[in-house]
Amino acid sequence: MLALAVACANPAPPPPPAPTVSTPKEPITTPTTPTPEPTDQGRLDRELREAAWDNDVRRARALIARGADVNAKDETEQSAYLIATSEGYLDLLNLTLRHGADVDSRDSFNGTGLIRAADRGHADIAGRLVQAGVDIDHVNNLGWTALHEAILLGDGSGRYVSTVQVLVAAGADVRLPSRRDQVAPLAHAQSKGFDEIADVLRSTLDAKEISRAAASRQLLAAAEDGDATGAALALRAGADLEARDDRERTPLLRAVTQDHLAVARLLVYLGADPDALDDRHDTPWLVTGVTGSVAMAEILLPAKPDLKLRNRFGGVSIIPASERGHVDYVRRVVKTDIDVNHVNDLGWTALLEAVILGDGSRRYQEIVTILLDAGADRDLADRDGVTALAHAERRGQRAVAELLR
Repeated sequence: MLALAVACANPAPPPPPAPTVSTPKEPITTPTTPTPEPTDQGRLDRELREAAWDNDVRRARALIARGADVNAKDETEQSAYLIATSEGYLDLLNLTLRHGADVDSRDSFNGTGLIRAADRGHADIAGRLVQAGVDIDHVNNLGWTALHEAILLGDGSGRYVSTVQVLVAAGADVRLPSRRDQVAPLAHAQSKGFDEIADVLRSTLDAKEISRAAASRQLLAAAEDGDATGAALALRAGADLEARDDRERTPLLRAVTQDHLAVARLLVYLGADPDALDDRHDTPWLVTGVTGSVAMAEILLPAKPDLKLRNRFGGVSIIPASERGHVDYVRRVVKTDIDVNHVNDLGWTALLEAVILGDGSRRYQEIVTILLDAGADRDLADRDGVTALAHAERRGQRAVAELLR
C-alpha cells in the first residue's frame, strides 16, 4: 500500500481542492432537435422513458431525434436521465448527457442522479456524473448525501467500495453527518461492519494537504502499487489524472501494465484516457493485448478506446495477443470492431503471428479457429508471399495446418 501522510490529531484539515478529472471524450452539448406539437410531446417523452427502462439506446436515440425530452418526468418524478443513473445504464446516460440532461435534476426523494447511483453501487455512473459536474454533497430529503447512501443502503461489497473511492476522489465531505441522526460516514461504515469502506474513510480523514505536484507523484506510485485508495486520495488532493512519469506513462497505463484492476477502474470512471501514448508508443488499451487481461479489457472498453491505434510494430492489440496465445482475450476482442485482418509493419496479421510465433499447441489452434470464425483471411500472405498455411506446414504444425485447409 502506498504510504499516506497522517495529519495531526487536533486541527481539522482544510477542505480538499477540487479534484482534477479529464474532459469527457464526448462533450455535453444540446443538439438542435425538432420541436414536436404539444399533443405529441407527452407521447414522445413517455416512450423515451419506456425505452430508458428497457435500456434500449437505439430507440431512445431515435425518440430524442424526434424531439423527446431527456429531462421530462412522469408522475413519479422519473426521467430518462434519472432512470439511467439508478439502473446503471452508462451508454444511455451518455446519450442523455449529450442531449442536455440536467445533472441537478431531482427525484421524488429530492435526490440527484449521483445519490441514486451511489445507492445501487454504480461506481461508473458516479464517476461519469462527477465529470459532468454534479453536486457531490447534495443532501436529499432523508438527510443523506451520495456517500451516506453508498454506506447505509449498500452491502459493503466491491462495487460499493469503488463507489466510495470515486466519491472520495471527487472531494466528497467525509465528515458531514447524516442529517437526522448526526452520525458521520465512518461511524456508519463501522457500525455495519464495512471494514474496507471504513479503511478508505479513515485514510481520507488522516490524509494531509499536499501540493498538486506531490499528489501527481502519489497517483503514479499508487497506480504502480495497485493502491486504489491511495489513488483516490491523490486525486482528492488535486493530482493530474493524466500525469506522466519519466517514460511518459500515465497512471492508467501503469495500472494496466501491472493488471491492477481496482486502480484502473477508478481512473477510467473518472475519465482517464485509454489512448494516452507513452514513449514506446504503448497505450493502456494496446497493453491489454500484451497482458491478455480480459478483465482489464472489460474495464477499458466502456471508455471507448481507439481500436485502430497501432503499437511500435504497427500492430493493433489483437496481434500481440494472438502471438502470445491469449485465447480468452482474442475470443473477447473479436466481438468488438477490431480489424482481424490488420497488417503490421512486419507484414503480418494476427493469424500469421499466431502461426509464425506460436508453437501449434492447443491454445494456438483455438486462436486460429477463433480468428477464422471472426473473418480472418487465411489467404493473406506475408511480404514474401507465404500464407499462414504454408508457414504452418513448414513448422510441422499439423493441427493448425488442417484448420487452415
